[in-house]
Order: sequence, then C-alpha cells, then structure tokens
Amino acid sequence: MARITALTSGGASAEGGGPTDGGASARGRALRRLALVMGYACVAIGLYHVLLGNAAIPGEAGAGATIDSLGRFFGAIFAGYGLAWLWAARQSPIPATAVRWLAGVFLLGAAGLLLSLAVHGWPHWFQMALTVVELALPPVFFWLAGTGRPRSGAGRPRV
Repeated sequence: MARITALTSGGASAEGGGPTDGGASARGRALRRLALVMGYACVAIGLYHVLLGNAAIPGEAGAGATIDSLGRFFGAIFAGYGLAWLWAARQSPIPATAVRWLAGVFLLGAAGLLLSLAVHGWPHWFQMALTVVELALPPVFFWLAGTGRPRSGAGRPRV
C-alpha cells in the first residue's frame, strides 16, 4: 500500500526510479515543460551544427576539415541527446532517473568547458554564457526530479 501511495502522491516509484507525478503537480508540470524546452533546444542546436559545421562555432569558421567533421559528428550526438530529453518529457510519469542521468551528462559538459578554460584560457564569450547555463540547469532538473528514493518504510513488509 505504501508503494501505491508513493506513486499516486508524486513520490518515488516502486522500482526506485523516482518518476514525478506525470505532470499533475506544479513541480511535475515545470519538469515536463523544462524537459521539452531542453529537448527541442538540443535537437535544434545539434542540427544547426550538423548543417553548418564550423560556421556554427563562434570564431571558428575557418578551423579546417578535421574540426568541421568533429563538430558535425558531435552535432548529431547532441541532437540525439535532445531526442532523449523529448522521450523522457513525453513519458507518464516522467522517469526521474532518466532526467537525473540526462542532467548529469549536461553537467559533465559544463565540467569539460571549465577544464578547457583552465587548460587553454578564455573561449569566445558565447561559450562562457553557455557554460553558465550548463552549470545552472542541472541542479534545477535534479530538484524537479526529486530524490527518486522510496519513502522510509516503503516496500518493506510490516511485521
């Protein structure tokens, strides 16, 4: 019974995956909307890089064939990452574990940009603006997705 209560009240799932309540609460609706925006933005940015290659990278239009190929490849990967966000946002309930993994990958991207900053110095100003977004959004997703753990006593038989 505790598992059913946890699921219907917006708590963690019986599997421990921790979905939100599927959009019934304000937090669930915010998560769904933000995940959709994230998904569409990533797909658009990814396709932009696939189509424009080096021209999509601020200040690097003449970087050469190797960087152009790499940028287009990672653009396709980023578009796929956006599709994963769209998949998660369209589930009911939204799988909090997937949201946390996707947000964690985004945070890892920010860590990579910070590492590049430490090793090579300041990039184009637009990259720094993106780094701020990449550092700010994951904690929001983590909060919106909740802890994802069954409530204390949930799933344990009472003796």
